[in-house]
Amino acid sequence: MHLPLPKAELHLHIEGTLEPELAFALAARNGVTLPYADTEELRKAYLFSDLQSFLDLYYGLMAVLHTADDFAELADAYLARAAAQGVRHAEIFFDPQAHTARGVPIGTVIEGLSRALDGAEERHGVSTRLIMCFLRDESAESAMETLEAAKPYLHRITGVGLDSAEVGHPPSKFREVYAAAEALGLRKVAHAGEEGPPAYIREALDVLGVERVDHGLRSMEDPELVERLVRERVPLTLCPLSNVRLRAIDVLEDHPLAAMMDAGLMVTVNSDDPAYFGGYVGDTFDAVRGALGLDRDRLRTLARNSFEASFLDDDEERRARYLAEVEAYEFDAG
Repeated sequence: MHLPLPKAELHLHIEGTLEPELAFALAARNGVTLPYADTEELRKAYLFSDLQSFLDLYYGLMAVLHTADDFAELADAYLARAAAQGVRHAEIFFDPQAHTARGVPIGTVIEGLSRALDGAEERHGVSTRLIMCFLRDESAESAMETLEAAKPYLHRITGVGLDSAEVGHPPSKFREVYAAAEALGLRKVAHAGEEGPPAYIREALDVLGVERVDHGLRSMEDPELVERLVRERVPLTLCPLSNVRLRAIDVLEDHPLAAMMDAGLMVTVNSDDPAYFGGYVGDTFDAVRGALGLDRDRLRTLARNSFEASFLDDDEERRARYLAEVEAYEFDAG
């Protein structure tokens, strides 16, 4: 079997890797009754009209995650799938507020995820980082409380992010918590410009000081912003299958990924919430390759960008090794 193109995944919500089969298994283990007869009926619910319709199901299904074992099993299942699709490095988002609101302590979440991540290299050949996201539709005070609660676990956490319902919750709402995170030495990313306007991308850069923009899809509406993103080499973590599933883009053939590359933007391709959006990152590469007619040079550029945009600054030797794998990769004849 031909090996897949080596790549890093930089935009992946671990809760979004909860496959229906695992959801039912964990529900049985934890005495949770799901409002679906079986996995087939649950899969049929994975049809969304917009971001909010997805979030309603996404948060509802989290009810099956209770123990550190549950989080470890969830993360290990993702890592196995990702490794099979060529992922060599994964920077994984998690949403502590979605769990603490259900009475699951933040320590349980982090300890469970860390157990899987600690064994990721040995078991799957994947290096990892953990990024703690704040829910933007919750209060800034709640985000600050979450950062405070995470302090005993900062040795496990590389950075902070911002996700969930975007419209009406501008990045500037979280100015103080991002300043506090920076003071703790944490890296900074944020979702911006998925459903929200290009102005949110500017705010993420100027007010929060993010180093990467998650999505950034709508940056193309603002030529001056595009010019700046190109000039400053700000990475954008695009999620094409997610954009189609959540109706931000009608069909994959209309996705601006190729136009963004033409414009000189540093874009990466990621899966976002793969259990819900129809594919993991290797599937996503295959899908955009077909729909957008990306040639081998472009696919190699996307893979190269993923490692260059990663938070491997503390291990440049590893980054160089991964980049060498990308350059040495031989595509199949197909």
